[in-house]
Amino acid sequence: MTTIRIVSKLAGVSTATVSRTLKNPQLVSPDTRQRVMQAVQSAGYRPNQLARNFSSGKAYAVVVLVPNVANPFFSRVIRGIEQEAQACGYAVLLGDTQGSVSREQEYARMGLTSQADGLIQLDSRYPFSPEDRELASTVPFVNACERITEPAGYPVVELDNRGAARALTQHLLDLNLKRLAVITGPAHSPIVRDRLAGTQDALLGAGLTLDPAAVVAGDFSMQSGHDAAAQLLQQPQRPQAIFCMNDEMAIGAMSCIRKHGLRIPQDIAIAGFDNIEYAGFTEPGLTTIDQPAEQLGRQAMRALYQLMQGTPLAQQHMMLPYRLVVRDSTAAITDKK
Repeated sequence: MTTIRIVSKLAGVSTATVSRTLKNPQLVSPDTRQRVMQAVQSAGYRPNQLARNFSSGKAYAVVVLVPNVANPFFSRVIRGIEQEAQACGYAVLLGDTQGSVSREQEYARMGLTSQADGLIQLDSRYPFSPEDRELASTVPFVNACERITEPAGYPVVELDNRGAARALTQHLLDLNLKRLAVITGPAHSPIVRDRLAGTQDALLGAGLTLDPAAVVAGDFSMQSGHDAAAQLLQQPQRPQAIFCMNDEMAIGAMSCIRKHGLRIPQDIAIAGFDNIEYAGFTEPGLTTIDQPAEQLGRQAMRALYQLMQGTPLAQQHMMLPYRLVVRDSTAAITDKK
């Protein structure tokens, strides 16, 4: 049987340090915490979790609410959360809400019944039911990725979506692609509104406006991107470029464009958002905005951990940077024969 002594030898620390790391990880340095947790995993050590939970009154678990666990972007965010949670001695309970309010509230209630010590919401809706709101104010809570629109005192970790969309649109304008169409996500989403505002910022700066008929709503799925592109191709004047508000819709749009016998980017340029793994393997490669998804997840978990430890946060609103990734799906039509 693996013992705490074996773990201490593997990590190069005392048994007291191993015990402290498992019981109160905030009391040890991040480097030591990482070495101990790696040794625990390598040795297959399983501390008496029930005794630990009983003595501390904690579950040593957090709930993460995700609107679509199959979305490649969210899988990267979850990976970052789990990496940080493990280093802090916490397990992650994943709630795939599938956009259902009732499922969301059911998962959120785990934070009210001692099944979890904190909650991370990756969607734009406050997850607790109206009858649970007063008690919910005592639950450590962090909002990440999407931004909950109603006023609240919880921390938010997000990307500069408006700035990112502005930069991507400016890239298209610099390529002399001025007849722009946009495939958005759901209208209720704050990040959709931010990205649309960023697109309009860049167009306004160039003395252009966005034709309302050139804005078609999707739901972040490949199929919706395909269907929205088909709708845009039926318009009297074909767009020179289509900005899709996530990569999955962009991949769907690319499929539709090819089915119509059109070339990318010679006939229509395509750009996405997120830089999921598939974006670099499409043909042609997809120009997109890279979101630091794993960093976003780690930052959200760090903030939640501080709240669970009763440590004040240096800032409530954390805005992470973006990066424009230019690939072959965008090019100036005037430069192509």
